[in-house]
Amino acid sequence: MRFHLVASFRLSADAGDAEEEIADFFDDGASEILQKGASQGQGSKIVGWELSGDKIRLDIRSDRYVRAHDAILRLRKPLATILGKKYRVGIRGLDVEKFEIEVESKKTIPHKIPYVKEIEHQEGVLKLILDVGEADGQIGEPELKNNVPDRIVNLLDDKLQEGYGGKAEHWELLWESAPRVPKFEKDPTKELIDRGWIKHGSSRGQWIYGPQGAHLFRVLERIVMEDIIEPLGYQEMIFPKLVTWDVWKKSGHAQGVYPEIYYVCPPKTRDPVHWEEVMDYYKVTGEVPTKLIKEKIGEPIGGMCYAQCPPSWVFFQGGTLPNDSLPVKIFDRSGTSHRYESGGIHGIERVDEFHRIEIVWMGTSEQVKEEAEKLKDRYHKIFEDVLELHWRMAWVTPWFMAQEGKAGLSELEEAGTVDYEALLPYNGDWLEFQNLSNNGYKYPKGFNVKAQSGEQLWSGCSGVGLERWASAFLAQKGLDVENWPEAFRERFGEMPEGIRFL
Repeated sequence: MRFHLVASFRLSADAGDAEEEIADFFDDGASEILQKGASQGQGSKIVGWELSGDKIRLDIRSDRYVRAHDAILRLRKPLATILGKKYRVGIRGLDVEKFEIEVESKKTIPHKIPYVKEIEHQEGVLKLILDVGEADGQIGEPELKNNVPDRIVNLLDDKLQEGYGGKAEHWELLWESAPRVPKFEKDPTKELIDRGWIKHGSSRGQWIYGPQGAHLFRVLERIVMEDIIEPLGYQEMIFPKLVTWDVWKKSGHAQGVYPEIYYVCPPKTRDPVHWEEVMDYYKVTGEVPTKLIKEKIGEPIGGMCYAQCPPSWVFFQGGTLPNDSLPVKIFDRSGTSHRYESGGIHGIERVDEFHRIEIVWMGTSEQVKEEAEKLKDRYHKIFEDVLELHWRMAWVTPWFMAQEGKAGLSELEEAGTVDYEALLPYNGDWLEFQNLSNNGYKYPKGFNVKAQSGEQLWSGCSGVGLERWASAFLAQKGLDVENWPEAFRERFGEMPEGIRFL
């Protein structure tokens, strides 16, 4: 990997009197500064420089060790010392004139990269020509200081290693239940519609659950409460369902959540005058002028709840937890989650709006692992003895570890995700209907939550999706109560009559 940077230091005055001393610095002292931390022969080199009045222009080339953009920032302080102490000249700023990155690659990158103006691919070399300047989206002094070039390089490495779209998820079977003869082999959603238990909502991937469907959900929720939440001592909290960018930046979701979230844009103002033409348009046409509305709302402040636990961490952010309060065990069941499933929506199992109970725990690494095992035992008992499913467990790479290049069971002994999958008899596919994640220190570190002892906190989370549980159960057992397991029938009680239409 090679870097080529041309940039100039802006000075407070003409520095012509200091030219000889500057030349001595670039000939001698600068070399040690630009190669410090790199092996012999590696690092940055000044291949040309020029003093022109109140500007010092530098041409720097480097490999991936002491990269050119780091090198020029290293030069600022010693140059300021030379100019200021004797010549009373200060350094006002840094202007970037040219910045190129080259890497050997057999393939090109067809997708636009932030701050990259042009991409060339010739004779096995991929060249990124960065857009430089002081405008938004250009590389200037603030971007050099904020390590933007390094993030571009990391993104480039990811794309070249795995191809655009992210790393493949690792999957490894842990356990599978004994096969069970299904009592039903139809698509349960179609049957639910035909019997009037559910109807499509007005939005895509959204369902309205009638009394029968709602009762089924409440029974599943009660099983979770009575068999998991209460015995294990979890406390209920209410998590926000509008999640702002600062939360997703700390949780890591800001790396790639954009294709799947429902965005939230506030109005620019509540002043009725601002909205008068929108209201008038509707009064005249009977249509909502969405294009006009787009002009009157602000930029997205975040999105609807995508993954349920991240906004809860704001409650703990910057706090120190006493040792005797660990592990912290909480859950939320206060509202819907929203995820744009694109072409993947199907029935009630793949929806844009879904209902979930989110279970979260935090403590030492040993406490988090121990709590995960307790939850696994509880899930096993429910899926085997209450729902009597044909199901299996698999060890998978969670989204954040996949982005960091980690995969495989041996690397995930300490942290990772277990997916629970149920067989769908009507199509032979396996549906992921439950998960359990040991997230390591990712969230406590991201939100700066500490333990009194000083030990690094860990956390875990497990989302119980009621649509997924219902889909797995009904796909195997059907909608006729007499075919349901006895333990579940006892919990279910009487079937509601439902809504009748003429």
